[in-house]
Amino acid sequence: MTQLIAQPDIIDQFNPADDFVFLSDHQSLIARGNLFRISTPVSDGCDPTGHFQTELKRAFTHAQSAGIKHPIIVGAIPFDTRLPSALYVPQQVDWLSRQQIRIKPSSSPLSGQATQYPDKNTFEQMVRDALTAMQTRQADKIVLSRLIHVDCHTTPDRQSLFASLNEQNPSGYNFHVPLPDGDSLIGASPELLVRKHGSEFTSMPLAGSAKRAADSLADEQIGRQLMSSEKNRHEHQLVIDDIRRCLAPLSHDLDIPSTPVLSQTPILWHLATRIHGIAPPESNALTLASALHPTPALCGVPQENARQLIEAIEPFERQLFGGIVGWADEEGNGEWVIAIRCGRVSQQQISLFAGAGIVPDSDPEQEWYETGTKLSTMLNVLGLTGEGAKQ
Repeated sequence: MTQLIAQPDIIDQFNPADDFVFLSDHQSLIARGNLFRISTPVSDGCDPTGHFQTELKRAFTHAQSAGIKHPIIVGAIPFDTRLPSALYVPQQVDWLSRQQIRIKPSSSPLSGQATQYPDKNTFEQMVRDALTAMQTRQADKIVLSRLIHVDCHTTPDRQSLFASLNEQNPSGYNFHVPLPDGDSLIGASPELLVRKHGSEFTSMPLAGSAKRAADSLADEQIGRQLMSSEKNRHEHQLVIDDIRRCLAPLSHDLDIPSTPVLSQTPILWHLATRIHGIAPPESNALTLASALHPTPALCGVPQENARQLIEAIEPFERQLFGGIVGWADEEGNGEWVIAIRCGRVSQQQISLFAGAGIVPDSDPEQEWYETGTKLSTMLNVLGLTGEGAKQ
């Protein structure tokens, strides 16, 4: 039977093959065991009477009949919402504060060979192809991404990797998702797609970024320059305008500030806008998440054109990269974050992902370096550097 408790003791370990971990300043949890999986795509998830929402209600009813008083679902949803979800109903849930997680990283460094995919020249050509598409008005913004594959000499210690990630990114939305094929998705996302508690919801999209500096005065100057950057402000406004379009029919008292604020990670400054609204009774966290996902911050504008261009330009399928990770309960509450600054860990390989928003003023080489900076979040966790990866 699921236990919904405020865990009084420090959690110092978890089972990487079985446990879902989600750390947030709002509400953190460790979900253990797997009652059953939900693979239904969320392509119609914004429709309260659609196939996905019907399956979700059926899952909660089944869980309650199995003796779970307050069931939740946890897991990940892919970038392409037409693909199967990686969700499941856990058997036990412990709610806790993120300060109660004290998993110690291993002192043994990861050993492996990192390879960029695609290489620098190919990625820069991808950006030029996107710019050409924008010149012919096929899209106003396209998000392009790249990968780093790390072939490991030994099996990665997933618990230790998560501990290092949490230690280096103490304020991120840190997650560990066990996947059906035995892999894990591990990440430290800075971006909240949606959090719903009762009738109120919050979203905080990020678009526009700049690498931080070690010197505090230089770092502050970089933040100010980002706020005044015409290119980054334009990219951010495209995201906000599209989110407004998505949320307006699904909410009351929608509050979207006219000016973004600065948000920071250990590595990057971001432009962020905190959005707040009231959802109607028929909406739940996944209704809102499905309506928003994928946002222009991970796809582009307009969404369908950008998605088709991504499929044509990128030489790989994103799968869970650029998707969303989180939880939802039968009362409609939940929290979902964007699956960025993350890696997929298998027995002998770790794949890392990062993307950049391409707008008409984008420079191909600068976009390569921006994605490299974003990849450094996970490369630092692995004890590797971008410069050490093969081109």
